[in-house]
Amino acid sequence: MEKSLVNDNPLLLPFNRQQTVYDGFITVQERDFRMRIVLPPDRQLKQAKLHCCWQLKHLLRGYEHIVKQRLQQSADLVGFILELKTVLEVVLKSRPECRSIPPPQYYSQLISEMETLGWDKLLFIDTEFQMLRLKAEDSAGRQHILTVKLKSKHPTEAPDCSADLPVPLAISWTPQSTLEQLHSQFLQVLESLTEFWDILDEIDSKTWILEPEKPSRSDTMRRIAIGNNVSIKVEVDPRHPRMLPECWLLGAEHGFLCFVSVVTPLRNKLNANMHLWNPDSSVLHNLRDVLEIEFPSPATHEKSSFNVECGICYSYRLEAAIPDQVCNDPRCGQPFHQTCLYEWLRALHSSRQSFNIVFGECPYCSKPITVKMAAQKS
Repeated sequence: MEKSLVNDNPLLLPFNRQQTVYDGFITVQERDFRMRIVLPPDRQLKQAKLHCCWQLKHLLRGYEHIVKQRLQQSADLVGFILELKTVLEVVLKSRPECRSIPPPQYYSQLISEMETLGWDKLLFIDTEFQMLRLKAEDSAGRQHILTVKLKSKHPTEAPDCSADLPVPLAISWTPQSTLEQLHSQFLQVLESLTEFWDILDEIDSKTWILEPEKPSRSDTMRRIAIGNNVSIKVEVDPRHPRMLPECWLLGAEHGFLCFVSVVTPLRNKLNANMHLWNPDSSVLHNLRDVLEIEFPSPATHEKSSFNVECGICYSYRLEAAIPDQVCNDPRCGQPFHQTCLYEWLRALHSSRQSFNIVFGECPYCSKPITVKMAAQKS
């Protein structure tokens, strides 16, 4: 077999014995373009004819005169191919929309796969027919969305897939795979997480959730209100949702003057009753038993019953911070942002500082209160 005109790239081989017809591919930015060059009997480039695939014709639209000029001025076929490659690189950089134009069979393949999957599963498709959103429903009736970004060589190349899940989305793909098989794998992943979502849905419906404000299907943490100035943060394992989750009791400033009347007894109960955790029961039921409490719920309490807003700036979220500093007097229990309380106390003449702790009076009840020095932003 004849060697290619240029090592590795492009791959253009003589098609006949007279070596007047060359056929093959030119590769630019990892894309292959089919082309054929027909030389006259004297094999002079000036009278050569260039035949291109439709993608290459589309790219060279408006550049025909430059290609013709390079064809006439090139010393040999190898030189012309290199010149053509340079022209194509310039075109692709100046027209990004041309970089990933799939061949016609891509679209027919996509339509065929969607017909098999069912058009009712399609929520969205972009104008380039490369990004799709497919809907799926788990056995509990929860709606989920699978975002699929197809490659121009679909189905040879695996698509990029993403979804709102608490675990990485692992999809197996071969050149013979289809969107229907992809959707089926997604449903299997959803079913493996059904119990996890059941447990969190029960917590969401039967307690007051302080964080996250709008839980997504990928969130594994819930901060649950226990009282006016105390809450518990739980981190549920998606793979083992019924096992004892990581728990943090939140009340007054951590490590300094802890709110003895509420937080300490709860922490003691959590440590003492941990062995009673029953994997056959739900997380919420176990938390009730272990902490020996009933959680305030939408059926028994209004959310306004919990002072979740900062008593200084009157907002809940301050950038990424939430009010996690609480007055230690049980008759007050007003929460504050650390930054707000620090700035408030620092402005008072009566407050004092020892190392990184500021001592002062609660803005609401005037009882003693402390706060750590606010961390300096870099």
